[in-house]
Amino acid sequence: MTASPARCARWISGFSRIAALLPLALVVPWIAACQNLPNRAFRDEPTWKRHPGFVLGIAYSRDLTADSRRKGEPYEKGQPEIDAGGKRVFVGSSDAGLYALAAETGRTLWRFETLSFVESRPYYEPRQNVVYFGSHDGALYKVNADSGALLWRIATNAEVQRQPIVHQGKVYFTNANDTLIAADDKTGAVAWSQHRAPAMGMEVAGHAGPTLSQGLVYVGFSDGIATAFDAKTGEERWRRVDLAADAEDALGETPAYLDVDTTPIALDLTTGPAIVFGHYLGGITALDAELGTLLWSNPLTSGVSDLLLWEEPSRIVDGKESVGRRLLIVSTGMTGLWALDPETGQEVWRRNLPRGGVSRPAAASGLLLFGASQLGVYAVSPVDGSLVDGIHLDLGVSAAPNALGRHAFIMTNGGDFWALNIDAPSSDFSGLPNYRGPTTW
Repeated sequence: MTASPARCARWISGFSRIAALLPLALVVPWIAACQNLPNRAFRDEPTWKRHPGFVLGIAYSRDLTADSRRKGEPYEKGQPEIDAGGKRVFVGSSDAGLYALAAETGRTLWRFETLSFVESRPYYEPRQNVVYFGSHDGALYKVNADSGALLWRIATNAEVQRQPIVHQGKVYFTNANDTLIAADDKTGAVAWSQHRAPAMGMEVAGHAGPTLSQGLVYVGFSDGIATAFDAKTGEERWRRVDLAADAEDALGETPAYLDVDTTPIALDLTTGPAIVFGHYLGGITALDAELGTLLWSNPLTSGVSDLLLWEEPSRIVDGKESVGRRLLIVSTGMTGLWALDPETGQEVWRRNLPRGGVSRPAAASGLLLFGASQLGVYAVSPVDGSLVDGIHLDLGVSAAPNALGRHAFIMTNGGDFWALNIDAPSSDFSGLPNYRGPTTW
């Protein structure tokens, strides 16, 4: 019996799914034949194709980060932004560039160079056909989405890592020096700003982004303070909430890290509007959106880095209406991936992490897709957190993905840009598992 490298790779990748269905007399010769192939025989089928679930398929991949411009970072954190109408993806890189790519092929449409890493998720505004994004050079940029031409640049004194918000003629963004800025979205002129002195001592890398709801801008700071500002005037509307003090009460000692560096999420609960904050060591806290008073907290979710509200609407199944569900998905670098009940903060499920942390998930075709910093990219069920599929990478994936329907995009730590197709697993085991072809837009 002979076995080609490609056939061996496909067979090995599907072994866990089909081995029980094959006679032992067929399995053993295939294993022996594949084991006798030299390592170089797999070069025509990269290791990322050898994965078990066959839900994640690679539409294409390309090296995005220019080696000549790489700054020595061991990771990539550029997060894609999707323009569905124009079939474009905007994504930053550690080579100091923001790229505009053709979504279907990955072809570079244009590249805008800044003075440092571009890690923030851009914001595409379709009415003006422009892209807003931040850079580690301390600036927020606005560029034309068709050409990449610079429209304006706002310089600050610290890196801008989080996605900005554009609303009613203003753009709101934060930087790593605990500064919240509101600017005119047409001219870039600063309308108002709020600054807190950064915490003394140790801080976790990164900073919180703003959240806007009901005329207020909510943000957390590195000293553990969470608060709200009037979106028009910048006037502080809350009596400041010291989440670090709350964490100290829960832990019984002063936390080593005070940071509230997770972008908050606005929720509508049965008790009314709420804002959920993540404190790195203090866990998750839900506050009343108007007053800032405590609604619930879960201190067990330590190491929180990102939040996502996952929602499944009610629908008709076999003539019966199913009940809609909501889960607050919590990404951490210490305690795993969590799903909490948004109403109470109680754990619905939790999955431990083998190594490293996980990125903010993206909801994709009924699944949760996320990057694992020391492993790769993985898809789990939002219902119970069970693993559906994964693609292992030696360098891992630190960046958060973005998805639209069955399409997803992500940057790897090796500087590659991946376009993924998300398909349901095949139920036909009469032959070897096959990838379904790339889906069309």
